[in-house]
Amino acid sequence: MARKGLNKKYPCEKDGIVSRQRLNDIAKELFRKSIHVCSAFIPLFLQFMRLPVLFALTAALVLYSIAEFMRLKGKSIPLVSAVTAAAARKRDENRFVLGPVTLCAGIILAALLFEPFAASIGIYALAFGDGLASLAGKLFGKVKIPLTQGKTVAGSLTCFAAIFVSCFLVCYNAKIALCVASVGMFIELLPLKDLDNLFIPLVLGLVAQSLY
Repeated sequence: MARKGLNKKYPCEKDGIVSRQRLNDIAKELFRKSIHVCSAFIPLFLQFMRLPVLFALTAALVLYSIAEFMRLKGKSIPLVSAVTAAAARKRDENRFVLGPVTLCAGIILAALLFEPFAASIGIYALAFGDGLASLAGKLFGKVKIPLTQGKTVAGSLTCFAAIFVSCFLVCYNAKIALCVASVGMFIELLPLKDLDNLFIPLVLGLVAQSLY
């Protein structure tokens, strides 16, 4: 009887562990994507103080990179290392967390290479499209898309909708918004990992500037 009791209890404990792990993953995703969404303020800041914002982003990129190299050597940097640990995925354990680097680099390059409206479209796509797609996939993603390493229909549709709306609110052209959103959804499906932070603002900024 005791053995049956243990066997009956064990699945519940196992389910509890799985549930806690899922909640932890969702919490990390919320924190990580909140940083993405906050980058939506950058186009506004660029309108009023372009050089200071670009300088601040470059400084943040450099300081973060130094902090990450020091963290890997066992030297924790106050605040920076704590934020990195809170946002890091399981795949980033004991590795250089590249996401913040590609995020800053993608925004900086888009601002330097494109007209303000096109740069804004690329940055908004990164902030809302990529930011909300992963979160929607974690929360509501039931149907997986084959050959995409776990990407979901819910995540892809959220990415398309977010990019379409944000692009349309910049250019007020449904055809351009449709093209940009379609390309953005395709990029989001690719197994680019943290490199999507570079490809999304640069490719979509280029598409928007070419079509406008």
